[in-house]
Amino acid sequence: MIVWKPSIPRWKQLHEILAERIETGEYPPGERMPSITALMNEFGLAVATTQKAVAKLREDGLIYTEPGLGSFVAEQGRESPDPS
Repeated sequence: MIVWKPSIPRWKQLHEILAERIETGEYPPGERMPSITALMNEFGLAVATTQKAVAKLREDGLIYTEPGLGSFVAEQGRESPDPS
């Protein structure tokens, strides 16, 4: 069970948890990320909070989104797969 720190916004805490999962290989490169709904259910957070954490992962280049398919873990140092 997650114990949220009251002094840190929950979206930032969720971002750190998910980034750590990516960095440790729990979510390996190319793997589809859990959906927003799955993350909301796992962590007990609101949709906006969860979306903000996922958006920050995308901004950081840790994941990329394929419209209609979902979000995927990016290769280290890359924001999206090479289109060629």
